[in-house]
Amino acid sequence: MKAPIPAGIEAMPAVMEKFEEYGGNYRFWATGIAMLGAFSTLLSSTIINVAIPDIMGSLGMSADEAQWLAAAFLASGTITMLMNTWFIRAFGMAVTFAGGLALFAITSLAGATAGNTEMLLVMRLLCGAAAGVVMPITMMLIAQVFPIRSRGLAMGMMGVGTILAPALGPTLGGVLVDHLSWRWVFVAPIPAVMPAILLALVFLPEREKDTETPDFDWEGLALASIYIIAILVGLTRLQREGVYDTEAAVWLVIGGVAFLAWVFWELKCPDPLLELRLFANVRFSAAVTVTFIFGGILYASTYVFPLYAQYVSRLIPTDSGLVMAPAGLIMAVLFPICGQLSDRATPRLMVVTGLVIFAISNIPMAYADNMTPISHLIGWYILGRVGMACLFPSLNAACINALPLHLMSHGSSAVNFTRQLGGAFGVNLMVMFVSHREGVHQWRVSETQNWENHGTMEQLRVAQEELAKLGQTGYQSFEMSFGFLVQNINAHSTMFAYRDSFWAITIVTLLTIIAAWFTGSTRPIDDMPD
Repeated sequence: MKAPIPAGIEAMPAVMEKFEEYGGNYRFWATGIAMLGAFSTLLSSTIINVAIPDIMGSLGMSADEAQWLAAAFLASGTITMLMNTWFIRAFGMAVTFAGGLALFAITSLAGATAGNTEMLLVMRLLCGAAAGVVMPITMMLIAQVFPIRSRGLAMGMMGVGTILAPALGPTLGGVLVDHLSWRWVFVAPIPAVMPAILLALVFLPEREKDTETPDFDWEGLALASIYIIAILVGLTRLQREGVYDTEAAVWLVIGGVAFLAWVFWELKCPDPLLELRLFANVRFSAAVTVTFIFGGILYASTYVFPLYAQYVSRLIPTDSGLVMAPAGLIMAVLFPICGQLSDRATPRLMVVTGLVIFAISNIPMAYADNMTPISHLIGWYILGRVGMACLFPSLNAACINALPLHLMSHGSSAVNFTRQLGGAFGVNLMVMFVSHREGVHQWRVSETQNWENHGTMEQLRVAQEELAKLGQTGYQSFEMSFGFLVQNINAHSTMFAYRDSFWAITIVTLLTIIAAWFTGSTRPIDDMPD
């Protein structure tokens, strides 16, 4: 006997069959499995951030190579997100989800055993590619197992996994690095992966019968890969070689041309990787624009905050992660609440409110220094994550609600693609920005250090007095005092650079309000039919 399908459900036939098989409680099985998959894959995207200094020391990596540990994961995941719709139509949701998680687990274990930089970067690339296959399924599945009027709540529940994982990643990573080894940060997500694989094969929808497998868009995949990688490589060279580097300009031009060619091809391709005609919908386009920009802000801020805590506040990795932990826990509580609220408020109100709160939380960080109490850092970080809790459920629901059912898989891929693409560019641009500003501040601070600067002379005198107490006198003491002065200049330059990064995050967040204004002025609860 078939179980009744809950009222208000709008889903593909394969999902409807699962409701008939398992009843109304199927939504909780589907949501739990999706959250496990999302949590495990996204945990890997940020848990590595606090381990970067240890990895650099262990494998002899340069700063440029270490940057690719985050960028390669995001870039490869961005590319494979475009393939998600084809995978589902060719193999079904269950096989695609379980297969992606299996590849993720294998490459994570291989990364934990990597003995050199090349091996580790390749495994991060494959790990990110596997994660990219899984993420769009999470949004698409959860949106379909809840009634249309409750999609805000559904996106809030999804946010517990998709946003809580990046928030808690640095905390768990810090503990593992300090008490075990940096290699354990690659193993940490796997315990959540194994049950998700088994449950997915049982409860997730299989491939729909009598459905033809579409032709794969190899040309679109090639062009997307070229423009994403070329732009990231160009930005990396800009950071290392400067804005006048010819090779960097060539890479960026290649990326720009490939992007235009990709757009042209996707518009004419009968079975495109990404259905660009989705963007003719103004509400969808506005929501995706905010998703792209704020994806960059989210990953950039999550990347820069633990490094600020270590380099400026001088915290060990465990403590820098623990500073971020309370915010993650509060987000886990707020996401379902804000999701339910987003079903009763306009997307514009929720998204703009979230952006304003997040922007305000970054302003005090732009004035912080090594003497700022840790409790203040925790408070400001919590405030920013409250803004995220207001923003994301309503933003995701606005994207999905703007589309008909047959375009939902394309829409889910587009939303996750743009968020991940924004994250890849955001991390890369943030690293470049901090490096540039650090150089600027080093030059400015060094320029003021001369024999007529009373502050400089006082630092040298104090340093020589302290060295004399340790038995260092004469020319050796004089030379070592200058070493102390150089360290002080570098420390201040780093602090000023991170301050500038928080100003940059604040300004970009406020500018994003322009796009957020077009996300919709109608409440979802009024916009849906009875």
